[in-house]
Amino acid sequence: MFKLVISNRKGGTGKTTVSVNLAAELAAIGKRVLLIDLDSQGHCAVGLGLKLTSDSPTIHDLFSKPGTPLSKTIHITNFANLSIAPADTLFEHGSGLRDPRLLVNSFAELELASSYDVVIMDTPPSHDVLLLNALTAANFILVPFVPHPLSYEGLRQLMRVLFKVISRENRTLKIAGFLPIMSSQKVRQHHATKGDVSRQFGASRVLRGIRNDIALAEAFAVGKPIRYHSPKSRGAKDFADLAQGILDLIEARQAISINQIL
Repeated sequence: MFKLVISNRKGGTGKTTVSVNLAAELAAIGKRVLLIDLDSQGHCAVGLGLKLTSDSPTIHDLFSKPGTPLSKTIHITNFANLSIAPADTLFEHGSGLRDPRLLVNSFAELELASSYDVVIMDTPPSHDVLLLNALTAANFILVPFVPHPLSYEGLRQLMRVLFKVISRENRTLKIAGFLPIMSSQKVRQHHATKGDVSRQFGASRVLRGIRNDIALAEAFAVGKPIRYHSPKSRGAKDFADLAQGILDLIEARQAISINQIL
């Protein structure tokens, strides 16, 4: 399985928008995708039109109910090839089991390995055991950021956490890229912030980005990914391009794995 974590220490940087729409795009091109929502706001389920009840299983059961298998928290969505382990909106961040390897151990389930090609993990902005679990379990991290100084500072804070995780818990974790969100070529501040990110982390790691598009917010309001709500919009095109880039990354990683076996 290819495991991708979407993260930024700053809230409001489009993590859930990226998680939902990237998951939907990869599913639409044939990948079997599991979306995991570790943020207790629970917005991934909203973006997919999933209605939960008070007793619906959630990903946070792993942390609040010891022994819960990940497979029992998964729900089928109305979109082909796309499943979700939704969040518990009543879960209190900082509570529950403190094991940073719960997700690593859960991914070892045989049925998960054979059922999904891609796992996408949406994370909370807080530095807690949920974020550490995602970073410890992932192969790659994608960092969305609004081209604004506060979002840039959140990105820098995340990098400090990331380097600790790489050195102590997950030496194979790599950066898939930094993704500008709500980006506009007409705003001088956006150019300046993207330039700062390029200089500090490398221009090749700054992706093309997702342009500002009201259709993305409208899609959440009706519980559909942008490709189904407004397939001809700028947002739909940008997410299709992003999905192709991630697909190229998946195929490159698979090729390396095959060469290592041979």
